[in-house]
Amino acid sequence: MTETLKPLAGLKVVELGTLIAGPFAARILAEFGAEVIKIESPDGGDPLRKWRKLYEGTSLWWYVQSRNKKSVTVNLKHPAGREIVTKLVAQADIVVENFRPGVLEKLGLGWEALSAVNPGLVMLRLSGFGQSGPLAQQPGFGAIGESMGGLRYVTGFPDRPPVKTGISIGDSIAALWGALGTLMALRHREHNGGQGQVVDVALYEAVFAMMESLVPEFDVFGFVRERTGNIMPGITPSNTHTTRDGRHVAIGANGDAIFQRLMRAIGRADLADDPTLADNAGRDARRDEVYAVIDAWVAAHDEVEVLAALTTAEVPASRVYSVADMMNDPQYLARDMIESARLPDGKPFRIPGIVPRLSATPGRTEWLGPRLGEHTDAVLGELGYPAGAIAHLREERAI
Repeated sequence: MTETLKPLAGLKVVELGTLIAGPFAARILAEFGAEVIKIESPDGGDPLRKWRKLYEGTSLWWYVQSRNKKSVTVNLKHPAGREIVTKLVAQADIVVENFRPGVLEKLGLGWEALSAVNPGLVMLRLSGFGQSGPLAQQPGFGAIGESMGGLRYVTGFPDRPPVKTGISIGDSIAALWGALGTLMALRHREHNGGQGQVVDVALYEAVFAMMESLVPEFDVFGFVRERTGNIMPGITPSNTHTTRDGRHVAIGANGDAIFQRLMRAIGRADLADDPTLADNAGRDARRDEVYAVIDAWVAAHDEVEVLAALTTAEVPASRVYSVADMMNDPQYLARDMIESARLPDGKPFRIPGIVPRLSATPGRTEWLGPRLGEHTDAVLGELGYPAGAIAHLREERAI
């Protein structure tokens, strides 16, 4: 049986990023077939290797974030190290970097220098505030982007300070915009003369782009969206409710017909037939009353009863999943969202599957995050460096 070709096979990516945003964008490209050469410092490599839960000294997150990538150690402060990167870029399609703006320029590896050796290069640059503007030179992590982009302000309950989501969502959103922008730039290069360009993604702008109707509502009505807890502002009912056995269930019944089905399922046909609740505007005007009714019904039943009744009534609902709920969930398993893999010592463990699902050319895990410098000799050999020269570079601490 012929192996299915991945959609990005043939693309070469040089990754100069660390931690989350840049490496996550490159991870997406690697999962779908691009050859991603991750440049790491010989002195410990990407700090993500030591983040969160470690197994025998290596982060479990690392194995997923860097799957299908090649690790090459290069000292960017050494002239011979920078020469290696320049040679790699000359053969590459894409560079991904998330240094603070100006850092690569000081190393002689900025856009002007790299595009001079490769005019077709697409350079994805992820940073806190973008490559221009008064804040461009300031450091900015995902938390800052989430705050400046508006997400933190609207997240949480109205009587409490803003809260963060449980993951580094700002970095992840920026990575997704970055991967999308990179593919757009490649499309342009292929169909409009072969020229490359910079894809400039600011973390705060990546978050800001997700903020729905925030800007026009303020501009037209002077409306400032505030924190509203678990409800969906202006759209009723959509909320999280607590069951008799202390579990949490999300119910989204904001469609007109769905609302009527929900009310009948919980024994409130009177509300299903109430003409003042027939559309969202009417329901939102009586939001507190509607939520009180749903809260009371959910609180009187165990989770299994609530979900069974709502499934029968075709009302969108779900338990609020913990990772323990996911691991053996039939839907997750049916769509290969939980993959089996092995750690370097042979210990089996499970990792997240690959998104999105392509019917003809799916992505897949070829190998897990590599050892530091695992591919250095092979990649330099492909660049034409003989074994003796590689040994000399290592003695000089250039690699």
